[in-house]
Amino acid sequence: MKKRLGSTLAVLAACSMILAACGGNNAGNNAANSGNNAGNTGTNGGNATQAADNGGNAPASTEPTPVKIFSIQETNIDLPTNKFTAFVENKFNMKINWEMNPTDGAKEKRQISLASGDYPDAYMLPAYIDQFSQADVLKYGKQGVLLPLNDLIDQYAPNIKAAMDSDPELKAFNTAPDGNIYGLVAYSQCFHCSYPNKMWLNTSWLDKLGLQMPKTTDDFKKVLEAFKTKDPNGNGKADEVPLSGSIEDFGVRLVPFLMNGFVYDDDRNYLNLTNGKVESAAIKPEWKEGLQFIKSLYDEKLIDPGAFTQNAEAFKKIGEADTQILGAGAGMHPAIFVSIDKGNKYSKDYNPVPPLQGPHAQYATHDAGGVAPGAKFVITNKASKEAQIALIKLVDYMFTPEGETNGATGMEGIDWEKPGPDDVALGEGVTAQFKPIQAVEGEAPHNAGWSGVAHFYMPKSYRDSFVQATDIYESTGYERRLYNATLLYQGHEPKELFPAWSVWIDPSEMDEASMLQTNIKNYIEQNELQFITGNKDLNKDWDAYVKGLQDLKLDRYLEILQKAYDSSTQK
Repeated sequence: MKKRLGSTLAVLAACSMILAACGGNNAGNNAANSGNNAGNTGTNGGNATQAADNGGNAPASTEPTPVKIFSIQETNIDLPTNKFTAFVENKFNMKINWEMNPTDGAKEKRQISLASGDYPDAYMLPAYIDQFSQADVLKYGKQGVLLPLNDLIDQYAPNIKAAMDSDPELKAFNTAPDGNIYGLVAYSQCFHCSYPNKMWLNTSWLDKLGLQMPKTTDDFKKVLEAFKTKDPNGNGKADEVPLSGSIEDFGVRLVPFLMNGFVYDDDRNYLNLTNGKVESAAIKPEWKEGLQFIKSLYDEKLIDPGAFTQNAEAFKKIGEADTQILGAGAGMHPAIFVSIDKGNKYSKDYNPVPPLQGPHAQYATHDAGGVAPGAKFVITNKASKEAQIALIKLVDYMFTPEGETNGATGMEGIDWEKPGPDDVALGEGVTAQFKPIQAVEGEAPHNAGWSGVAHFYMPKSYRDSFVQATDIYESTGYERRLYNATLLYQGHEPKELFPAWSVWIDPSEMDEASMLQTNIKNYIEQNELQFITGNKDLNKDWDAYVKGLQDLKLDRYLEILQKAYDSSTQK
């Protein structure tokens, strides 16, 4: 789904299990708060043993249905011996033959299996490691390799059907332009992932220097200047790094947060939507003005030059230096660049900067809560009718709150329990439903759930119902810290957003659009960096830059996207 450093991936994955936050992305991470009614059509909480009696079990005399599933081997999880595997095999009278693959190279293994023709009955993948892209879904769906799930859902999956009926966005993610559902997306609405481009400021330095939290782009620049020149770490050296970030996809790039004071930056394909018209933000006068502002920060050495080339590991070395040197860091969450573990040195010091008011805007980058378009689950034409039914019933169970929790978090009584009267849910005004059982240090892994392999239906309302500690600086309260931070960004997205995550491009134009997207995105980002660093002159070279985009057929790219957007809104 995205480029991810191993250590950061572990943080994000843990977050998306609801022990903390991200699921996202997803993140993320937010869209519609509409999943509970659908989830409640199944088993809403309740004892896992009792749930085994609520349908799904075939008569005891029948042999288990064999199914072969391609999946991923995640750390501390062994799917063949997993407790949740044993539970669902008994519940749905099935025997799963897992085709396990290491996370490194998983995408290539999946593609090889499809190309060889020797593929399994189903693929079930953590979206943050690998999944079928929209192009994959359409390609293999048209070829007949992936089976349409529509009839199976109508006949055997009341919870999936109810979820899509109640949430048009979920239905849009799953429904191809021809009306078929060839696969199911990982619908994990990570609230904090839905506003990924946050800024975290060293408020201990602010207090020491007698400064206020910045509200405008000019205020922010003045704070960075003070961090650079007034020795806030008190060591008598000019070693402070006022602002840094890195180059991955989890909110760590600097430009979007700063550009959003000038024009909306989606940190994706640089698209705007104005009165229903798809536009490129990167050729607007406001984009040029935003680059001039960011260049002024760079020229005054207020931005760490490494922010445009380094990965998150290098970024964290700055945040975790023996002497505190980092003034502000870009990121979906601060654990990317500082430790939040018990006994950490700097975690409390970094707090969120609300979206900055610039000359033209006060936007915050927003997406579908970390939900990536495509499919994490598909059934292939190798599956027998019995296997198809068993598989869709299995997934339908994970569209219930209990099933999703047993699958993603771990079994009740092992990795979660029902809340007590004093437990507080993450969401404000939400009744707590699930309380994670904290792992004991040194204890062997429980191997009682599937983690991201089971991330199927986690709407915001479901995630909000998990118990979370109220001390936001404790590791057990980290998700609340991110939730509260995200509230500062919520509502600052433009009224109109191009929904890149749920728009399906015409299959006949998919290859062309993909090539144009790659070329145009790379060109914008390369020139963005050249303008900021001064390798190109914003006054002398701007017109040539715009012409270069036209030469790359920007207008044709926007035409294809406009057609896709219009088609999606007419459904």
